[in-house]
Order: sequence, then C-alpha cells, then structure tokens
Amino acid sequence: MGQPGEIGALLTVTGLGAVLGAALGGVGGLLGIGGGLLAIPVLALWFGMDQSMAQGTALVMIVPNVLLAFYRYRQHHAIPLSRALGLGGIAMLASYPAARLAVGLDHHTLQWVFIGFLLGLCVYLCWLVARPPRAHAPQPRVLSARYLPVVGVVSGVFSGLFTVGGGLVATPMLVRGFGHRQADAQGLALALVVPGSLIALSAYASAGQVSWSLGLPMALGGLSTISWGVACARRLPERWLRSVFIGFLLVTTALMWPG
Repeated sequence: MGQPGEIGALLTVTGLGAVLGAALGGVGGLLGIGGGLLAIPVLALWFGMDQSMAQGTALVMIVPNVLLAFYRYRQHHAIPLSRALGLGGIAMLASYPAARLAVGLDHHTLQWVFIGFLLGLCVYLCWLVARPPRAHAPQPRVLSARYLPVVGVVSGVFSGLFTVGGGLVATPMLVRGFGHRQADAQGLALALVVPGSLIALSAYASAGQVSWSLGLPMALGGLSTISWGVACARRLPERWLRSVFIGFLLVTTALMWPG
C-alpha cells in the first residue's frame, strides 16, 4: 500500500491525464488528425518528457483511438480484408525496427527529426489548402498494384519512428499513386496504422519509454471526446480547419525548436 502522499500524487496525475486526453481527443477529432500528434509536443513541453518518452506515452493514447476509428469505419465502409491484412503485416514488419531506431536515437536528434516531420506536414497541408476543390471521382492510377507493399513499408516506418503519421502518408499515396477512392484509401490506411501502432508501442514499452500512469488516463479521456470532435468538424469548413491546424503546427514547431 502506498503512502498517502504517493496515492494523492497518483490520483492527481490520473485526473490530469484524463482531462488532458479529453481535450486532445476533442481537438484532434475536430482537426481530423487524432489526439496523438497533439499529445507529443504537449508531453514534451508541459511535462518535460524527452522526445522518445513523449512519443511512447502518446502511443498509449493513439492505439485505442485508432482501434475505435477502424471499428467505426468498418461499420460504414467495406474494406478488402485480404489486402488490408497483407499491407498491415508489412507495416508491422517495418514499424518495429523503425521504433527501435527511434528509442536508440539521441534525444536532440530525434527532436530534430520530429521537427522536420512537422514542417513537412505543414507544407503538405498548405498545398491542400491552396489547391482548388475537386470532385470526389477516383484519381487515375499511376503505379501498378504490385508496388502496394511500398505503402505498407512507408506507413510502418512513420508509425515506428514518429508514432504518428502512418495514416497521413498512406492515404494520399493510395489515392494519387494507386487510384483508390478517398474512402477506400482511408479504410486501408487505418488497417495499416492499427498493427503498426501496436508493434511500435511494444518497442517503446520494452525500452522503458512509456509513462503508463499518464498515458492510460489520457487514452480514456481521448476516447470520450474524439467522436464529439469529429461530429463538430462536419459542421465547419474543411479549409478553415486545415488552416487552424497549420497554425498550430507552426507554433508547436517554434516552441519545440532547441534554444
């Protein structure tokens, strides 16, 4: 049995984690990127975690959120299971060595790599905001289906190295490279992220780079609000939401920039 002070501190951390997770889940659902990408800089800046610990702890929140999203998607869209299982297996194989690489990197090196990822994401989102709206017709296929395993590898590497971004890169690759419809691409991307995130979490946990006492209540809090955030996002202009998210990423990058 712990001392009263230790129990009080644990309850404080648990409550703070639940509130933080609820806030991140709601905002993540609103912006359409999930709470994990938001959680990493918050954990690093507000809780003083190094980059690897922040990414590992964020994964505790990411995994159930992705599972919930995949379950909800499967209720409304058909996903070719054979293709999903094949690409998911490739993502698993790629995510573990990438995660082991991440936990072995120097804190500052990993931080710079993550900052580069945020800046690259900003450039991509700016391009999406600037381009004219298009109809939802499928894009012409550029690559043969035999190159689909590349999507699994890239998604797995992003899931392992950054703990986030696997779905963000897989969806446009499937749409623009292989002519998938947006809905089909999003479903396959979720199928890739689920196993990759689980494997990445095991790698970070085995390296001791996860704070379970904070991550678990964050996960519960995020699950309680992410659906609300998604529902609110449907009522707001997509370009406005993306512009807000770009602003958030730029501010976060500036704050994380090593002094």
